[in-house]
Amino acid sequence: MMTEIETTVHYNNGFGDEEDYMIQEDEWDRDMLLDPAWEKQQRKTFTAWCNSHLRKAGTQIENIEDDFRNGLKLMLLLEVISGERLPKPDRGKMRFHKIANVNKALDFITSKGVKLVSIGAEEIVDGNIKMTLGMIWTIILRFAIQDISVEETSAKEGLLLWCQRKTAPYRNVNVQNFHVSWKDGLAFCALIHRHRPDLIDYAKLNKDDPMGNLNLAFEIAEKHLDIPKMLDAEDIINTPKPDERAIMTYVSCFYHAFAGAEQAETAANRICKVLGVNQENEKLMEEYERLASELLEWIRRTTPWLENRTAEKNMVEMQRKLEDFRDYRRMHKPPKVQEKCQLEISFNTLQTKLRISNRPAFMPSEGKMVSDIASAWQGLEGAEKGYEEWLLTEIRRLERLDHLAEKFRQKASTHETWANVSLAVCAYDPGKELILSQKDYETATLTEVRALLRKHESFESDLAAHQDRVEQIAAIAQELNELDYYDVAAVNQRCQRICDLWDQLGTLTQKRREALERTEKLLETIDQLFLEFAKRSAPFNNWMEGAMEDLQDMFFVHTIDEVQSLISSHEQFKATLPEADGERQAILGIHMEVQKISQSYGIKANLINPYSTITTEELLAKWDRVKKLVPQREGSLQEELARQHASERLRRQFAVQANLIGPWIQTRMEEIGHCSLEVGGTLEDQMTQLKQFEHVIVTYKPNIDKLEGDHQLIQESLVFDNKHTNYTMEHIRVGWELLLTTIARTINEIETQILTRDAKGISQEQMHEFRSSFNHFDRKKHGAMDTDDFRACLISMGYDLGEVEFARIMMLVDPSATGMVSFQSFIDFMTRETTDTDTADQVVASFRILAANKPYILVEELRRELPPDQAEYCILRMAPYSGPGGPAGALDYTAFSTALYGESDL
Repeated sequence: MMTEIETTVHYNNGFGDEEDYMIQEDEWDRDMLLDPAWEKQQRKTFTAWCNSHLRKAGTQIENIEDDFRNGLKLMLLLEVISGERLPKPDRGKMRFHKIANVNKALDFITSKGVKLVSIGAEEIVDGNIKMTLGMIWTIILRFAIQDISVEETSAKEGLLLWCQRKTAPYRNVNVQNFHVSWKDGLAFCALIHRHRPDLIDYAKLNKDDPMGNLNLAFEIAEKHLDIPKMLDAEDIINTPKPDERAIMTYVSCFYHAFAGAEQAETAANRICKVLGVNQENEKLMEEYERLASELLEWIRRTTPWLENRTAEKNMVEMQRKLEDFRDYRRMHKPPKVQEKCQLEISFNTLQTKLRISNRPAFMPSEGKMVSDIASAWQGLEGAEKGYEEWLLTEIRRLERLDHLAEKFRQKASTHETWANVSLAVCAYDPGKELILSQKDYETATLTEVRALLRKHESFESDLAAHQDRVEQIAAIAQELNELDYYDVAAVNQRCQRICDLWDQLGTLTQKRREALERTEKLLETIDQLFLEFAKRSAPFNNWMEGAMEDLQDMFFVHTIDEVQSLISSHEQFKATLPEADGERQAILGIHMEVQKISQSYGIKANLINPYSTITTEELLAKWDRVKKLVPQREGSLQEELARQHASERLRRQFAVQANLIGPWIQTRMEEIGHCSLEVGGTLEDQMTQLKQFEHVIVTYKPNIDKLEGDHQLIQESLVFDNKHTNYTMEHIRVGWELLLTTIARTINEIETQILTRDAKGISQEQMHEFRSSFNHFDRKKHGAMDTDDFRACLISMGYDLGEVEFARIMMLVDPSATGMVSFQSFIDFMTRETTDTDTADQVVASFRILAANKPYILVEELRRELPPDQAEYCILRMAPYSGPGGPAGALDYTAFSTALYGESDL
């Protein structure tokens, strides 16, 4: 028992309440007689107090003024309550032996810095009740009340303040002193209920039942708190002003009984706070990992789709691909942009909380860093941009292919019709030989030979005129091959058939000419009029066929200027019609001349032009066809001109909005940047302004959607350029996404600064000073200071920097060695320099209190001292204690506390 006392009680020789003791003793001397009621209360209280300590030595007193007369029990009492050994007592029974023992006790009290006024050994030995009670009160003051300290107050004032704090929440309790404030018993009950609510139901107590309240408090204190009954309820109630010393002595026993519990409660609260921070951080880490995994998985699934460059064979399928891409841009990507931004904000907030709570930085799983997500997102956007460009290019290619294929079919059909007609005339007259292979010239007259030769020349002229058309058809087929037309096999097959027909005609024509030229020298006569008709009608007929082909030719334009150029060419063609009409009338005149000669000279022969297969009926029919095609062509060009005007309106409509939205986005970006650099107002003012900016930006979203709609109309109209604006839809999209990201990040930065300021206790003036210093030395206005600027900033703030110290600071603010110090890093450094944080040593000390100074802690102790969820949290994570003397199930709280602030999976 003595060993326990020696290890837990420590006193100083000097204390600040000496004058209080002197004043109290002087009052005692002046008031030579005690109030009888007070004397009775003091006798009972002081006797019970002494016995509460003497029973530890196996003894007690019955009569306070008699049992201390020989000094033996008085010395024993002082040894028990001080934990120190007094000089060996005298064992004799003579008066001087008793006086010597009492003097030894009084000398010990005096050695503890207490001045005993008017109290001598003789009075104690003589059984002077006044002096004996005064001596015991002095002992109580020194060893039970002096060390009570609450908020810079001690002894009586400290004990009173403690009582007031503990009973403040309770109704009908107002502790102002140590006498009448305790008469109704509610103050005693409130003290017990405050610390042990399981022992008293305070709500059922009645202020009008002081006897019941006092007896309830005394009985519970004696039974459950090991505080002996030092007062009588009747004495307190029946005394107008109960004895202050008796009340103080009894209340001090409550203070000492509950002091250990409060210390354990403080330690438990500290641990709960630390564990609560750790649990919240773990939830944030798990949420970040989940969101990062989902976003990366979406990017992983989407990127291959955007990287797929497999072209479709027709325009419908490619248009469907373009529509799918538009759905991706409108519906699928925007939520992911928001998720990415929120993920960065969550990461920054988590790191800030970890720094504030002095925890190690959060390292996400492999491949889930913010930089990994940014890299994957960059790859996605790269694939997205390339995919859109490829889609538009492929649509243009298919459009070009369709145009070329239709042009090929028209020209091929025209040429095949002509070639088949030519071969029919030449080779497929039923029952006759191939004319180009016949030898009819051997039996023909000179006129007939001349007719055959001229007819052949006319055919060759027609054949030569078709040479360009065959070359055009071959060139179109070649281009379709180069552009990878999906039905290129059929094109090549048809082109080959045309070339074969052409080669066949060429070979037959060459052989026929050689035979006719050999016979030409024998034949001299020829009908000049038919010859002239044939020579003039063939080119004119070819011109009309070319004109009809040109008038029916498809055109493919993108601008009004191109349409105007076609209209101008058409006008030029119309201008040539009068000349062509003159040629037509001249050719018809030749035919009329033949008829006139035939009628004049009565020629009876069959007047069929031997040199030409072209008749006047064909010429008239083709001429009528040309005249019909001219207005049709003009109408088609005007329709195309109207379509191009509509496209131009779409371009201008898009340009007007884009030229407003682009600068608006830039202006908002500048406002946000200016707001983040402001120093004059509070962080809350900056947050309010940024929230207003955010609201303005969100309400501006319909303008972006309207511009997207105009852009879709432009794409559906196959308009691919716009000279009226430098802004493309891609520029607007990137700017808008950057604006959303910037406002969210800036708001998060201000929230982080507010969080840092509040958590670290930084004043608004300090934040302004930090911001002003940073802005001043951020000379390049890049939002970061280089190494030289940062050194100058520290020097201006009073730091005496050597190279080694500055290198240490740079390792803290720039661990990646980028050569730049951001504002957040600067704030974190200045925060560490100006504030204190919880440490691992503080947490270890708190656990040691809960474990009653043991190097380990038991499961039942954790569950008794901590809330259930946090107790289980510790039990699951604490390693078994491996040191000496630990019982089964003991846990190592030192390793656990160190892990909270070091490299750990916690």
